Amino acid sequence: MSLLERLNSDMKQAMKNKEKEKLGVIRMVKASLQNEAIKLGTDLTEADELTVISREFKQRKDSLHEFEKAGRQDLVDKIHSELAVLEVYAPKQLTEEELSEIIKTTIEETQSSSKADMGKVMGALMSKVKGKADGSLVNKLVLQHLS
Repeated sequence: MSLLERLNSDMKQAMKNKEKEKLGVIRMVKASLQNEAIKLGTDLTEADELTVISREFKQRKDSLHEFEKAGRQDLVDKIHSELAVLEVYAPKQLTEEELSEIIKTTIEETQSSSKADMGKVMGALMSKVKGKADGSLVNKLVLQHLS
């Protein structure tokens, strides 16, 4: 079942169960997917769908951080519930240990040894972990391994 089919099915179920918040999140994700398809001018591949879901997830994480800084607990709670809905559609995130192993392998493959090679490592690495790990965490771990 494709992501769009799954979203449609879950949207119908959310309507039947009168889950307004879940329905709103699903509609936003569907709209983002449709906008991306229009922008690309073709049907979305699984990788494209993953990119959109990751973008939605990141936007909410950024908003969460800002709302916490501003002391807006009402909005923090809303974002937490939206993130819970999005987690269902996002791919399983890699643990730090799994990510470290992938980073070590990529550093060996690119024959990198210093921070000057950071761009080369990140370029090769991000295609492997796209959507499965937070970019800031990847960046931090790569810096640790290269120093």
